[in-house]
Amino acid sequence: MARKTQKISVGERIRSWRNAWAKRSTRRDWNWAAILKVVAVLVFLAASGAFLRYAEAYVKTISPAADGPLVLAAVPEWVKGDLRQRVAQVAGGTRFPLTEETAAVVARNLKSMSWLDDVDVQVTYDSVRVKARWRKPVALIDVPEDRSKIYVDTELTVLDYMPMPHLPIVELKGVSLNWVPLPGQAFDQQDVAAGVALALLLHRMDAQVTPKNPLLEHIATIDVRNYNGRKNRREPHLVLRSKDDTQIIWGAEIGEWTKHLEATDEQKLAKLYAYYRDYGSLSAGAKYIYINLRDPQDKVPKPIDKYRN
Repeated sequence: MARKTQKISVGERIRSWRNAWAKRSTRRDWNWAAILKVVAVLVFLAASGAFLRYAEAYVKTISPAADGPLVLAAVPEWVKGDLRQRVAQVAGGTRFPLTEETAAVVARNLKSMSWLDDVDVQVTYDSVRVKARWRKPVALIDVPEDRSKIYVDTELTVLDYMPMPHLPIVELKGVSLNWVPLPGQAFDQQDVAAGVALALLLHRMDAQVTPKNPLLEHIATIDVRNYNGRKNRREPHLVLRSKDDTQIIWGAEIGEWTKHLEATDEQKLAKLYAYYRDYGSLSAGAKYIYINLRDPQDKVPKPIDKYRN
């Protein structure tokens, strides 16, 4: 029996070849895409590993040290080495572990430091930084009962004593010492406030008139024993004495001149600084003299020799 054969035209054969070629091309393209995806993943993993190794080495180079120095930031010029050492001693040392706990410990230690206020402690990658407001002593008070000395600042805060020969600190004489506050507490007492107010007034005048040779540096004491006339209402309330033993009779407390018919505070300052400017000192080379600023007069008072005939 004869087999029937189906004739395939040339066009059909061409279409069949094209379909077979397209299928093979699709499979081949898919294989290449898969290969490229695998290669991309391998490259990414290799790059990530290299980056992690680099990052680890970089972190090791910048990792903080185990400990670091104590750094006092924004310290005023008047603060010298002895006071810096005192602060470090109270803080607990000069080097500390660079941890978060260190900031709390140092801040707690410095809280008892009367010379500092508004203490802020920060631990950085290489140090322990302390920033604070420094209390500057204005006046000295001798405490005979304890055989000790204390300072007070502009806010009357008590500071524990340590030598400060580079600062123009005047001693307040005749302070009522019924109760002496501890360091860090306020000596909120009127006679102390009156003496400090006068010292600050001279300090501001020095800055304006005699910055190169401050008059306050020549003042040794401010006597407040007759504050508000508590000893004798006829005697001057405040009396200064220079380091060369010149007595300067100021009179009533700052702002109280009108109650006692004295020269104004401005007139007293003008008289005192005119004399200081003219003579170059407060004693003018004489001994046993005093300068009276109380009288409401325009002329500059001349030094009076107490022992002149």
